[in-house]
This record gives sequence, structure tokens and C-alpha cells, in this order.
Amino acid sequence: MTADDVLTVLTLLREARTDVWIGGGWGIDALLGEQTRPRRSRYGMQHRDLDLMHRQEQESAVVTALAGAGFVETLDWRPVRFMVTAPDGREIDLHPLVFAGDGSGVQASLEPSQPFVYPASAFVAGEIGGRPVPCLSAEQQVCFLQGYEPADRDRHDMARLRRVSGIATHF
Repeated sequence: MTADDVLTVLTLLREARTDVWIGGGWGIDALLGEQTRPRRSRYGMQHRDLDLMHRQEQESAVVTALAGAGFVETLDWRPVRFMVTAPDGREIDLHPLVFAGDGSGVQASLEPSQPFVYPASAFVAGEIGGRPVPCLSAEQQVCFLQGYEPADRDRHDMARLRRVSGIATHF
């Protein structure tokens, strides 16, 4: 998934009048304002997918817009997440959120009694390719990477995030 691909997907979803926020590796790059993972790497650190959070009530519009661009559903772990894939292999990992009146959101988890919580402050703006984009805050990005053994790409992302934002991470 390239920066141009990300911007194209965001434009498509904006035209469909949906709200999405970038998480994961591209979300961290958006916070930093630059692509930090090599475009090609023998260590597999390039961006393999795009993580997007979306309003659960807008899910049909998100799926329809992405289907119009050739993406088909390839994984269904709803209500936690689902994935769509383009014929050329580009993947988008979609995370449905249910929002409260105060702007906070909740995402279901595989452990129903422990949903993922997104405070209203988790929804911020970043930049990709010189364009402003909606993304998740540094604090929320750190929350995402807790509870499992981090991959090399996760260590890379967190090191960059610590260096720029001064935020504490657990690895």
C-alpha cells in the first residue's frame, strides 16, 4: 500500500460521505508527517495494508465505495474487524466503531467484556504526502500495540513515534 493508494482510498471514502481514521503503520506515518518505512525492504517493513477505523453505521457505504474500486471482502471477524483486498493484493483492514455523544468510540474485541475504547481525543489529524488526513493519536496508537509480542515493524514505528512525540511505549 503506497501513500498515493492511501490518499486515493481516503478520497473515495470522503466522496462516499463516510468518516474514517487511519491507524497502524500509516497512522503513525501520518502523525509524523512522513513515510518512515522503506518502500521496499527485505525485512518486510513496508506497509502491507491500511488500517481504517470507521463509523459502524456507515459500514455499508464504506463497503460499497471500496467495492466500486475493486476491493472484495476476504476476512470477516465482525463485529471486531474485517478486511477487503484489491485484485492487485492491496489490503484494507477495517475496524467498526460505535460512537457516543461525547465523541468517544468503542470497538468490539474478541473478548466481549473487554472492548477497545477510543476517547474523543484519539481522533486527530496528520499528514500524508503533504495532505491533511484523519488519523488516531499517538496515545491511541500505543494502546493498539499492547497485549502481544511486537514485530520488527512495530518496534520501528514505536521508536519513531517516541523520538518525535516523546510518548512512552512499553517496548
